[in-house]
Amino acid sequence: MPILLFLLDTSASMNQRTYLGTTYLDVAKGAVEVFMKLRARDPASRGDRYMLVTFDDPPYGVKAGWKENHATFMCELKNLQASGLTTLGHALRTAFDLLNLNRLVSGIDNYGQGRNPFFLEPSVIITITDGNKLTHSSGVPDELHLPLNSPLAGSELTKEPFRWDQRLFALVLRLPGAATPDNEQLGSVPTDESAVTQMCEVTGGRSYCVRTQRMLNQCLESLVQKVQSGVVINFEKTGPDPLRTEAGPCLLLPWHSCHKLIYVRPNPKTGVPVGHWPIPESFWPDQNSPTLPPRSAHPMVRFSCVDCEPMVIDKLPFDKYELEPSPLTQFILERKSPHMCWQVFVNSSGKQNDLGQPFGYLKASTTLTCVNLFVMPYNYPALLPLLDDLFKVHKLKPNLKWRQAFEMYLKTMPPYYLLPLKKALRMMGAPNLIADTMDCGLSYSVISYLKKLSQQAKIESDRLIVSVGKKAPQETGIKVKNHSSALSLAHRRDYKQLLQGITGEGPLRLVDINFKEFAGFQIALLNKDVKPQAYRNAYDIPRRNLLDQLTRMRSNLLQTSQKLIRGQDEDYLHSIPVAQMGNYQEYLKMMPSPLREIDPDQPKRLHTFGNPFKQDKKGMMIDEADEFVAGPQNKKRGNSGDSSSGATLKRRRSMSPLLRRPQTPPGNTNHVVGKSPTGIQGQQNLIKPIPQHKGKTLQATWDELCNTQPLEEKHNCERLSPQSQLEAPESNPAELETIFIAPLDRSQAELRTRVIKEVRKPGRNYGTILSLLQQVKGPPNVKRYFIQHAIKEAIR
Repeated sequence: MPILLFLLDTSASMNQRTYLGTTYLDVAKGAVEVFMKLRARDPASRGDRYMLVTFDDPPYGVKAGWKENHATFMCELKNLQASGLTTLGHALRTAFDLLNLNRLVSGIDNYGQGRNPFFLEPSVIITITDGNKLTHSSGVPDELHLPLNSPLAGSELTKEPFRWDQRLFALVLRLPGAATPDNEQLGSVPTDESAVTQMCEVTGGRSYCVRTQRMLNQCLESLVQKVQSGVVINFEKTGPDPLRTEAGPCLLLPWHSCHKLIYVRPNPKTGVPVGHWPIPESFWPDQNSPTLPPRSAHPMVRFSCVDCEPMVIDKLPFDKYELEPSPLTQFILERKSPHMCWQVFVNSSGKQNDLGQPFGYLKASTTLTCVNLFVMPYNYPALLPLLDDLFKVHKLKPNLKWRQAFEMYLKTMPPYYLLPLKKALRMMGAPNLIADTMDCGLSYSVISYLKKLSQQAKIESDRLIVSVGKKAPQETGIKVKNHSSALSLAHRRDYKQLLQGITGEGPLRLVDINFKEFAGFQIALLNKDVKPQAYRNAYDIPRRNLLDQLTRMRSNLLQTSQKLIRGQDEDYLHSIPVAQMGNYQEYLKMMPSPLREIDPDQPKRLHTFGNPFKQDKKGMMIDEADEFVAGPQNKKRGNSGDSSSGATLKRRRSMSPLLRRPQTPPGNTNHVVGKSPTGIQGQQNLIKPIPQHKGKTLQATWDELCNTQPLEEKHNCERLSPQSQLEAPESNPAELETIFIAPLDRSQAELRTRVIKEVRKPGRNYGTILSLLQQVKGPPNVKRYFIQHAIKEAIR
């Protein structure tokens, strides 16, 4: 899961405008959004974690950390403002401490136990700055310095503030402000000459000198390709060159020393890197040592140019890592020897302070497309023949001589290799060769110290996570710092003479006056509720605002209006920042409470900004027939003259009075079909319209069906026909009889559903409806029931 940390310069110099018409800070914000869009094209970006850090003083510089989501990240990014110093060193230290927050808790660094490349949190820090002079509250430093003191527990175990899976890249904005450059150079973007460039190269990254918008887009595409899972390793040559047979001085070539990345590919099935063997430490663990020596962030791996044959045996696990393209990989590939390898070592990894024993080798791929680092067990040339004899000669029953040789090998191997070696032997089928009594080689005090650091790191992690997102307290005044260690002028004996010289009453002695001496002096603001004036320097006022500013200053000086506060005028009282213009909710909070509604039964309206007629739909429930019931669900509206009517009447939207039809009483329609007098009352004078294309055809269908029925059934059909209902709307409701039927079985219920669906279909093809109605079985009441439901559905 890559971590992408954006470190944005929020110093005041980022307010300068470019030839695009936007400020440097706007360009930086746009660059972050473009990078995220380009990164989203890669399917592997689903697990990315984004963080945002600025140049603000800690802990307010962390805008989005470990717990913030994508929405918080984007919100904080849009709200950034440039109003501070260029404290790049402190901001970088804050960024590295944020990334290293959980490493001691998770044990990913594995101090004193070897370096596992498959234990990593790949992180890319992208800082966007203008490359101007570094500024600090104590002055203007010439070089970039990171604070040595870190609040993070366990930071002293690593010499550098970064780790081997963290790389720094810098986009240094050099966009001009006058006009677009005519001769834009195509090709690779050069590195910048600012102070951050050296820091980038130390971590394994680089800087980009951005002069145009097109170069910025090119750099962003390059940065997307740099997001890789891997660790940075220093490779250095030891011994003579492969083409030199005699010893002697030789020239230092670029491939002799490389500072590059090795790719650690995740497992395709689990998405997590898997490995077996560590890279050895640069010291031998001592059980009597109370502390651990600090390690460098990037391990120094030395390679010998002596050609050797690669060694491997069946079922013995090994780790394979591809090297990033570099002069070293180019030289190995040009040799075109895919069947030979160079052994790799770590100084002082053995008991003697020498080169140590090989733990792997560098080898070109068979197709000569890349160079791979194979990590094997420590001193694998001595172990592999022993294991080969164990399986092929001794058949897992070693003799005494073999056991003595194996014990001698274990004594020359660092003790932290015991655990991965036992795991490998268990995979090979020999689990009992190493006794369980052998320890890892660390003293009890070191183990206790690492556990204590883990607990402290957890507490610091919780504290920092809580502090993320907090805003810096607003200053109550402008503090003037005292840079002098001398006594105040007020403590001098000749204070009165100095005061007379300053006011012009006596001679002024400039030599005796320290103009930087303001002991405890503070410029108070006029009103704590009013924001301080933005222009504290006359040269900061834009040209178009000079006349307005002079008017404000003149009115403030002459005090023409006593009702206004000093430093304000009528225009300033009504000036609102653009970001707060749409904040209508704060305005509503200051308004008086509205009067109550005249009719409390009417549905309440939600008065929202921009649409005061929008209804509050929280009290409505929508049914499947696109109808709504206003108010609470238990509210009933019905005929006031009918006390027994308890049905809840529904109201259809946009319904004319001619389309209203009588309501059926509640009940199971499988048992009773008909109209009660109560349902007909009040609806006798309403005419039910019938669609023309279906009414005519259904009437003919009705006559055809009734002609095939007996006389009594035909009479009943005539009474139920839609034509008879239209011709005799004044019939007595008491004469309508109620149809009693037994509950429908499963086949009859399905048949009724099919009839309803066919009636609802558009068109004039009623052959299917007739065939379905003829399939109805049972007494006449059931058939009448089906026909009546079909008619009701047709006249809807």
